[in-house]
Amino acid sequence: MDEVKVVVAHSERATLRVGDVFLKVDADQARIDVEVEAMALAPVPTPKVLWRKPPVLAIAAVAGTALGRLGEPSTAPPVAWAAAGAAVRKLHEAPLPPWPGRRRRGPDELAAELDAECDLLVTNGVLPADLVTRNRHIAEAAIRPWTRLFTHGDLQIDHVFVDGDEVTGIIDWSEAGGGDALFDLATLTLGHEEHLDDVIAGYGIDVDLEVIRAWWSLRSLLGVRWLVEHGFDPSAPGCEVDVLRSRM
Repeated sequence: MDEVKVVVAHSERATLRVGDVFLKVDADQARIDVEVEAMALAPVPTPKVLWRKPPVLAIAAVAGTALGRLGEPSTAPPVAWAAAGAAVRKLHEAPLPPWPGRRRRGPDELAAELDAECDLLVTNGVLPADLVTRNRHIAEAAIRPWTRLFTHGDLQIDHVFVDGDEVTGIIDWSEAGGGDALFDLATLTLGHEEHLDDVIAGYGIDVDLEVIRAWWSLRSLLGVRWLVEHGFDPSAPGCEVDVLRSRM
């Protein structure tokens, strides 16, 4: 009998691993629908869907090892990071999926959300005011019009699996849809700034590095309170709060 391992669990969803099978339990059926459709459309390696019976989706484990984890040094070589960049560009060049994306927000909506979140972070004493103010200023560069491309939407480094210089699988597609390409690149390199050049080399075209750095601040500011409320620690070494402090 294979051991049941809890991969991640919070009030919105949970993922369990039993041998080489992952069971994703999600109360929001729309997230599961997006995940299945995105994996079918994405021109990059994705997990095989074994079966689905709402609210559960069963997928097979992918080969290789994760590119890394937020808060820990990555042991993946530069060629692996470059391969990840190349895979991301392939995704961004694919036709837009037929749904708008769960996090579809224009610049005005994003700015309003950021302002409200920064006020809460300071008012509730979650983060020091000077830290929030500095990163709010940096984040402004990300709040601009962008061309909607096929984006993963939650491209954390532990969602990208590699074997040498090959991407063997990209997992967790529930946030996929039309979005800002630089948000994907920023999420992939969050907390791993030393690998940004490798990713961009693999991506193969010039991008605005200031906007990527702005997304590091913006994503961290928007994520800190959610992480705390769902039992995660954004102040752990190398994680979101350290990302914000590094901008000082």
